[in-house]
Amino acid sequence: MLTRLSIRNIVLIEALDLDFGRGLGVLTGETGAGKSILLDALGLVLGDRADSGLVRAGTDKASATASFEFAKLPAAISETLDDADIDIEPGEPLIIRRQLKADGGSKAFINDQPVGVALLREIAGALVELHGQHDDRGLVNPRGHRALLDRYAGADVEGLANAWRQWRAAEERLEAARSEVEQAKLDQDLLIAHLAELTSLEPQAGEEVRLAEARAAMQKGERLSGELEELRHMWEGSESPLASLRVAARKLDRIGGEHPLLVEALAALDRAVIEAGEAEDKLAAAAEALVHDPAALDEAETRLFELRALARKHRCEVDELPAKMREMRRALDAIEGGEAELDALEDAAHKAGEAYAKKAESVHKARLAAAKKLDKAVAAELAPLKLDAARFLTAVGKLPEEKWGACGIDSVEFLIATNPGADFAPLNKIASGGELSRFILALKVALAEQGGAATVIFDEIDRGVGGAVASAIGERLARLADGGQLLAVTHSPQVAARGGTHYLIAKSSSGTVTKTSVALLDEAGRQEEIARMLSGAEVTPEARAQADRLLEGV
Repeated sequence: MLTRLSIRNIVLIEALDLDFGRGLGVLTGETGAGKSILLDALGLVLGDRADSGLVRAGTDKASATASFEFAKLPAAISETLDDADIDIEPGEPLIIRRQLKADGGSKAFINDQPVGVALLREIAGALVELHGQHDDRGLVNPRGHRALLDRYAGADVEGLANAWRQWRAAEERLEAARSEVEQAKLDQDLLIAHLAELTSLEPQAGEEVRLAEARAAMQKGERLSGELEELRHMWEGSESPLASLRVAARKLDRIGGEHPLLVEALAALDRAVIEAGEAEDKLAAAAEALVHDPAALDEAETRLFELRALARKHRCEVDELPAKMREMRRALDAIEGGEAELDALEDAAHKAGEAYAKKAESVHKARLAAAKKLDKAVAAELAPLKLDAARFLTAVGKLPEEKWGACGIDSVEFLIATNPGADFAPLNKIASGGELSRFILALKVALAEQGGAATVIFDEIDRGVGGAVASAIGERLARLADGGQLLAVTHSPQVAARGGTHYLIAKSSSGTVTKTSVALLDEAGRQEEIARMLSGAEVTPEARAQADRLLEGV
């Protein structure tokens, strides 16, 4: 609830700190005393447009600060503040401050953390519900009527929202699958051609390296084959180096025992014959290994070039071609199996749609039943408020399918007709501000158990009425305030007498300076103010006696 309102340099108020409590608080004072200034200051806190004209003459800035305390911060507020990274500790008051400059511009703070004015407007509805002569918020705004009726009906709106989300998710999955199948069908012919091309080659992992190595070896053999042939001819025949070594070794062997050095020479020749023989064997093996087969080389080069061309075509490495083949086969399989998957997804989406329609129809019936009940409850409140000729209607209509959503298939709006035979019209189309305020009071009483904003304010709801009607208004305001907080700006002594707390707004002048002040009245002060409201400028003993009777009768 609103616990304190502090105002600095706004219009006629230089400095003011007001403390509020639970129950019904009434604000009274003579016309022009400055009651609207308090509401203007509170409006700034709630995100109303900054008007530099509110800054008191002779000062360069003004401010309004409101403190709210909660046993538990409402979810609508805590979620919004979390999204804005505003931290409020459990049990900590919510303090909103708005500063205005005389030369234009404003700043806003929540618990000393800078925020945008849009954030204040976003949480305002959960903090204060203000009903004035020409108010277009709160119960007057059709946007909130469906939620009010749902709370009154106890409708399963959470289940409805879940059913909507499940239906939307099923439809999105179906649409995505359809797009994939349609795209795959467009690509089917190209996939078949590409797969046939790849299948004809059947590329293998690591094949590029093997072909490149074989090709390089055959190309090397081609270059060395001529020279190897010449070497082979050198090692063959009776005049080859090896044959000459063998002849020399035989001759030396015959005379080798004649001298020790000849023995060593023979041993060296034997080693040379052995090494030369091994060289001959290596040359023969090399010649065999490097045999050049032009057909094999051409075949290896052709396959290698084809594989590399395909890799460039598919923008991948040669070793990735087998994976490309598998990917294309899966895509073609998906086209064939896509129809079966679509059938399953269509069935799931159809069932989800039916579940949503069933839940929405259940909520629709609950709304219709609650609308009739609410209409009767409001009608019962109209006569005591001097609105016995008026009628109230909760209009529940079905929306076209394209406008269905998480809130269901219905539009909901509160309508009224002020005269017999007159057509029903939206609440905000009522010409008389006093009638509108009383309609809202009747509706608030009917919806009392459904809760609402932390603080409710009625601005001159009793304008133009008196006697029994004013008493009925006061009784209903007190009933609404029970267990909560309601503030009423009033000119009616019958309403003022119902207040648990009473604030007197007064204007005083000193020379050219005019100021507005607010005082919390004690019992004697209340009696005197209510007597003034009853008698006018001069407070008579009879007025004081009547004030006592009003206070005692509460």
